[in-house]
Formats: sequence, C-alpha cells, structure tokens
Amino acid sequence: MESTQAGARPAGRWIFVGYLSMVAALIGYALVTGERRFTVTGDSYPGSVTSVAEVIGYFTATLAAAICLGALVFVVITAEPDERGTLDATSFRVHLLAERLAPLWLVTALAMVLIQSANAAGVPISRLIGGGGIGSALGASEMARGWIVVAAMGTVVTVVVRLTVRWVWHAVLVIPAFVGVIALPVSGNAGQGPDHDYATSAVIVFALALAVLVGVKVSAVIAPPKAELRRRVLLVEIAAGAVALGYGALLLVLLATPGGLTGSDYSRLGLLAGAALLLSMLGARHPRTGALAAMVAVAAISAMAVQTAPRLLTHQFTAWDVFLGYQLPDPPNVLRLLTVWRFDTLLGVAAAALAVAYVIAVLRLRRRGDSWPPGRLVAWLFGCAALVFTTGSGVRAYGSAMFSVHMGEHMTLNMFIPVFLVLGAPITLALRALPVAGTGHPPGPREWLLWLVHSPVSRFLSHPATAFVLFVGSLYAVYFTPLFDTLVRYHWGHEFMSLHFLITGYLFFWGIIGIDPGPKRLPFIGRLGLLFAVMPFHAFFGIATMTMTSILGGTFYRSLHLPWLSNLNDDQHLGGALAWGSSELPIIVVVVALVVQWARQDRRAAVRSDRHADAHYDDDHDAYNAMLAELAKNRR
Repeated sequence: MESTQAGARPAGRWIFVGYLSMVAALIGYALVTGERRFTVTGDSYPGSVTSVAEVIGYFTATLAAAICLGALVFVVITAEPDERGTLDATSFRVHLLAERLAPLWLVTALAMVLIQSANAAGVPISRLIGGGGIGSALGASEMARGWIVVAAMGTVVTVVVRLTVRWVWHAVLVIPAFVGVIALPVSGNAGQGPDHDYATSAVIVFALALAVLVGVKVSAVIAPPKAELRRRVLLVEIAAGAVALGYGALLLVLLATPGGLTGSDYSRLGLLAGAALLLSMLGARHPRTGALAAMVAVAAISAMAVQTAPRLLTHQFTAWDVFLGYQLPDPPNVLRLLTVWRFDTLLGVAAAALAVAYVIAVLRLRRRGDSWPPGRLVAWLFGCAALVFTTGSGVRAYGSAMFSVHMGEHMTLNMFIPVFLVLGAPITLALRALPVAGTGHPPGPREWLLWLVHSPVSRFLSHPATAFVLFVGSLYAVYFTPLFDTLVRYHWGHEFMSLHFLITGYLFFWGIIGIDPGPKRLPFIGRLGLLFAVMPFHAFFGIATMTMTSILGGTFYRSLHLPWLSNLNDDQHLGGALAWGSSELPIIVVVVALVVQWARQDRRAAVRSDRHADAHYDDDHDAYNAMLAELAKNRR
C-alpha cells in the first residue's frame, strides 16, 4: 500500500504542474485579448486584474468540480466495499482526492461570486467591494447568481465527503455534484438568444460528460484500477468522451455562427477543445497524457465561457428570442401540438435510451429462455414514447409560453407517464437481466442497483409519507411561491420542473403500485387510501388556480406578449381546470392495477391454502414454522 501511495504522489505533482501550465496560458490569453472581449458587447473594461481573475477562477472552479464529480463516479464504479459498505484502500485514495479538492471548489466559487459581479458591472473588484454595489451587480449578473448555486453544491459535497467513507453516500453525492457542474453553463452563452432551448439541454449533457471524463481520467492516474476494472473505467471514459464530442459539436454549430469554425477566437477555442477531447480518448494507453488533454479541453472551454458567443453578437434579438428561443406566430391547435417539434436533446434522448436499454434487457432474458410479461414491455415503451412526445412536441413548445399548456404538460409528466414507467417494473427487469458479479469479482451494476434500492436514502424517499409530501407538497411549493416566476423564465427551469415532476411522480406510484422491489409496502387497502387522499389536494390546487386574480409567472408571460393570447387570466383558469380534471384517468389506471394485483395475491393465497390442506398441514404447523424462521433471522 505504501508503494501505491508513493506512486500517487508523482502523478499528483504531474497533474499540478499541468494545471499551472494551463493557468499561465490562460493568463496570457486574458492579457492579449485585453479589452476586446468586453468592448465588442459594449461593456466597460474592469481592468486587467479582474479580467484575468475571471478566467483563472472559472477554470480552477470548473476543473475542481469536474475532478470531484469524476472521482465520485470512479469510486461508484470501481469500489469493492466491505459488508458495512466501507470503501476499499484503492477507492479510498480517490475519495481523498475529492475530499481535498472539494474545499478548493467551494472557496473558488465563493470568490467568483464577487469577481463575476465586478466583471458584469465593468468595475475592478476592489471598487465593487469598497463602493458597496455588490447587491446591484449581483442582481444584474445571471452568472454571478449561478456561482452562488455552485458554492451551495460545493458546500454539500465538501461537508458530506468529509463525514463518510461509505459507498452509498458517494453515489448520492453524485447528484449535488451534477448540479454544481451544470449551474454555470446553463446561465452562460447556451442559455441566451435564439435556439437557447436546444443549447441549454445540450450544454447540460456536454458539461456532465466532460466533467466525468476529466475526473475519471485524473482519478485513474492517482489510483490506477486493477486489471479487471480497467475495461470498466475505459468504457466510461469512451462513452463520456463520445457524448462530450457529439454535444460539443452541436453547441459549436449553435453558438459559433456566423463566423464559421475559424472566424473568431470563440470558434478556434472550440476546435482546440474538440481536438483535446479526441486526443484524450485516443490516449487510453497513456493515462497521464489522456488526463492532461482532458484538462486542456476544460481550459479552452473556460476561455470560451467568459466571452460572448459570436451568434449572440450579430443577432437582432426579439422578446421571443430572449424568453423562448424560437418563434410562435400562431395559436395552438391539435395539428400544431402534434407538428411543432422542439426535440429535447436531454429528456428526449434519455427517454429513447431508456426504451432501447429495456428492449435489450428483454431480448437478453428471452435468449436465455426466460420470459417477460408483454404488458410490462408495452407499458414501459408507451411511457417512454409519451415522455418523448411531451418534452419535444408542440406540448413543450407551447407549454413554455402558455400556462394552460404547461399545466397539461406538468400533469402528464407527474401523473400519467410515471404510472406506465412503474408498471414496466424496470428494477425487476434489471435485476434479472444483469449478471451477478460472483465471488471473488468486483461488484457490478446489479450489485450497485441492489445497494441503492435498499439504501437508507431510497427507504426514506419511497416511504409512503415522504412520497406523499413530495408528490403533493411540491405542487404548492412550485406554483404558490416566487419559485415559479424564476423557473418559468429559463429553459433550465423547465427542464428542472420536468425532471422534478417525473421523479416525484415515479416515487409516489412506485410505493402505490409496488411491482418492483423496494421498502416495505402498505397493504392494498392502505395504498388505495393513499391514492384517493391525493385527489382533494389536486382538486383544491385546480380550484385555487381557477379563482386567483393574480397571474402565476405574470412577469414572464406579459414579457412574451403573444399576439393571439389576449387574456392571461382566462389561460390560467383553463390551466387550473386541467389540473383539476386531468388526475382522474391515471387514478383509474392505478386502481385497475391495484385491483388486479389484489386479486392475484388472493388467488395465490387460496392456492397455497389448498395445497396445505391437501398435505394435511394446519394453522398450528404454519405458526410453528413461522416462529422457527423468525428465531433463525434474529440469530443471524
């Protein structure tokens, strides 16, 4: 173990030297460009010190966040925890990497709140602090507010990773690390101007893939995995690199025009990042070279992020460009809801990938002679198809501009699609299709899934009380607080709401329908009671929305000024009516599913009772066997 630790030190120093070299290159770039990247947008130049600090701070925080996220992913896929879930020695070294870099991520993000505010205000940071204008500058800079979110997520990762060495909490920490990685990209160039709905969804995937690639490669240099785990790590690196290249190319096309791929510093930096990503993927046999190339990609993208994209400099903006990213000249009707597509490059692609993975798993079962109920396959594919349609068709296009259509989209994502996804029993299918790791082999996806399903976090989230509060309470928390005014303004807000409603709906119906393994279920009569308990809350929400005189998200909807939408109150009342009436159909589907399960359980109980009677068993014998089983379990 001492030799491996000694080997990790030169690798760490080598990576640190590479970081310093890139910092020097970024300082030179910031000094050479000077006032140019500020004057082209009409902004005041804040001075060389503040300008350089922005570039270096952005790169340092982004790299630290990427390594933390990648280290967490590396631990999840390579760790061989003991019976208590504690990490092994190799994965613990990567844990230490995340533990030491998370404070750097946090401190740099906090500093960037002030630096970004000063750059947005066009004044040196010393003057901003001394003049007391931090509040105004912060309110005027979306990226500065994004740094606050980054700092919050960095705080969570810093504190929790310091307190635990258990596998399951590293898997949970991936979520706040994800949020911290994407908070800046969605508030930058990708979130502005025409087609920013496409660009925002694409930059979320790109930022996550790039961070995973960088962090996993650096982790593999610090703690080289065992031979049997190298293929697994290589697959993650190749997949992350391919996704980053594909989505990065899409972003470059969306943001670098009209100057072409070599007509501006922005596009040339994009080409440099792409070449570095490609080199990182090709350098699989040379881990240090691959890690360094991935870090170069982060440096190039950081330099791109602190300047305005060429397309945003030349485009003549309209209100629809700013708030929607596309044009809606005509009112919605059935034909337009079916044909006006804005395919979601995040949720739409995810739904298609889930459908393909499910079909592959079913085919794998059938190839080895096992059956899988066709109804579950149909339910899952229908749910995935409905998710693609809801997030990419005219329902999303008009849902981002009209409260009534948005409410229909929300109810579909929250109460309709999750029912069919739960009926597909994906966890059961995965546990049957994935191979068992076996004794002497490192745990694989099947073991990870079992650990997560039976973890304290899953037990808490899927508990009937928690699921009920999330399912009902989030409805009121989103719409009857200022939160909706913020979320409806940005495309990332629409993506967040879609994911939130989809996940809370899935958790609720997971506990109600109960096909997949999970925590202890309520009896059938309790599930029906919990299901019907939801209906009054949705009815009250719908009635309250229909009778309100104030407009939910009014600032945003008035700014759109849709010429064919004359009365926002009427549109909101229609949305309330949809919320009130749309819950009945999924409730019927769930009730039918519960009744069928109940009948099957009674039938199995009757068959078992008849079998016992035929074998001359009696109730005392059953009670005696149950007592012995309980004693054996307590002894274990």
